[in-house]
Amino acid sequence: MHRIAAAVLLLCLLAGAAAGIQIVEFCPDSYLSGDPDEYLVLEGTGLLDGYALSDGEGGYRFPPGTRIDGRLTVARSGAAFERSHGYLPDFEIEERTSAVPDVSPNGNLLMANRADELLLYRGTTLVQQIAWPGDVCAREGQIHYFEDGVWDPRPLFIGQSRLKPQTFEDVAVTAFAAPDCSYEVFSAAVAGAQREILVNVYEFTDEKMASDLISALERGVAVTVLLEGGPVGGLSPEGRAVAGALNRSGIPVLSMTTTDAAHAKYRYDHAKYLVIDGSTVLVGSENFKPGGYPAPGLQGNRGWGVLLEDLELAAYFREVFLFDAAGGDIVPLGGTATELYTPWAPDYEVEFVPCRAEGARVTPVVSPDTSSLILELIEGAETSIAIEQAYITNETACDFNPYLAAAIDASRRGVAVRVLLDSAWFNTEGDADNDEMVENINRIAAAEGLPLEARLADLEANNLDKIHNKGVIVDGHTVLVSSINWNANSPAFNREVGVIVEHPEIGAYYAAVFEDDWDASDRSNANGAPGPDRIKTAAAACILIALTGLYLYRRRRT
Repeated sequence: MHRIAAAVLLLCLLAGAAAGIQIVEFCPDSYLSGDPDEYLVLEGTGLLDGYALSDGEGGYRFPPGTRIDGRLTVARSGAAFERSHGYLPDFEIEERTSAVPDVSPNGNLLMANRADELLLYRGTTLVQQIAWPGDVCAREGQIHYFEDGVWDPRPLFIGQSRLKPQTFEDVAVTAFAAPDCSYEVFSAAVAGAQREILVNVYEFTDEKMASDLISALERGVAVTVLLEGGPVGGLSPEGRAVAGALNRSGIPVLSMTTTDAAHAKYRYDHAKYLVIDGSTVLVGSENFKPGGYPAPGLQGNRGWGVLLEDLELAAYFREVFLFDAAGGDIVPLGGTATELYTPWAPDYEVEFVPCRAEGARVTPVVSPDTSSLILELIEGAETSIAIEQAYITNETACDFNPYLAAAIDASRRGVAVRVLLDSAWFNTEGDADNDEMVENINRIAAAEGLPLEARLADLEANNLDKIHNKGVIVDGHTVLVSSINWNANSPAFNREVGVIVEHPEIGAYYAAVFEDDWDASDRSNANGAPGPDRIKTAAAACILIALTGLYLYRRRRT
């Protein structure tokens, strides 16, 4: 009896030692021709004796005595995998790399791009089965990964980071608004740099900002600039001229783009931030263009930005920069020798000066890694949500943008929601853009009696060029400052950067900026039904005139 009990116990221990081994990651359709770098990852602890992988046609086992302790990667070609990922796999299927051991093949396991399956066996027992389409949706370059019991919690492509949410306490924050004081904060921050400035921005066309960086270099600061290599519409002549001037000064200018060596990590590098001396970070909604950082007293875009002082937070963003600035998709951008100039802009009366506060709680929002934090922010609102966006687009004709849908749902539970969108011609002349979005939101509000209202910003009344902001204020004290547009692409496929700042003074600052833009908005300009505050104070005759004017205005537009 004792021998039987001991044998049973031994079997249980052996079974337990190998329990939990499963496929947690795979990529069947890579960017390389013929997919020689396709791979899968097993995770678990124990001996792999008796385990086999198959696609129903071919498969392989592991050499006797192979043990897994954590993660184990198997690629078709070790050399091809190293080219794509920068390191060698643990095993390879095809004998091409002397430094990588081989599995024991039984037939040929080749993962098809569009439709196939992976089967993990232990002996004759099917342990795991993954099929596509079905469990995952196939797409070129996408890595499928298993996390918290779910396949592909967000899109992940070859070369991209997998950052986790992280919050930093006791951060000093200087809030600023464009066009009022954005350049003031930028120039002072750059002027105070002593050792290093790392810049990552989608577009850089501003002469004075380039001069500030060149001055920093001349006093001994190491400066590196990373740009998007293929922005919408291509690199502008002004952008190439700035790149040329920076290069001639000795500042290396890099660009992220698809090359022969590697596919671009992200659809667009749309971030807008800089890291100074490993201690300070500037994050904002605006590109480094005259409209985003105009000289004091000149008209520009409405945008939000923050200067953040904290060693750990700066180290976080520095690591993001260094990760993005490395790899085969990063190449020098030479630029041109064209003379720099600053275009004319109307005068602007400054209303907002920078606001500094101590002791803020700051959570980075890095797209696509942690952009889901925006949804959590909106879903957690208790009293109010103020949204100011360049534009909002729906996922499909039937499905609302998820952030907007969350805001509308918040209004259904009593949260007061206001949405302010840009009214520039390029955001209102289409058949399904900002003016139609405002109408749709107000229609829902009226039909359901919700504390929800949307407006188009009156740019002329507030002397703004456009609304380029991507900001949210929740409950008056928590603010999202970011580069993340509310469309299908920005949160899921771009490299974007933002922060959620929790502090009552910072919340009050941006609330004042928002209220200024909101109150200046002209409700007769395609904003749908007038809000209840105006209804209470308007006479019946005024309402009739306003509605008649709106009707005639719409007739002229159609």
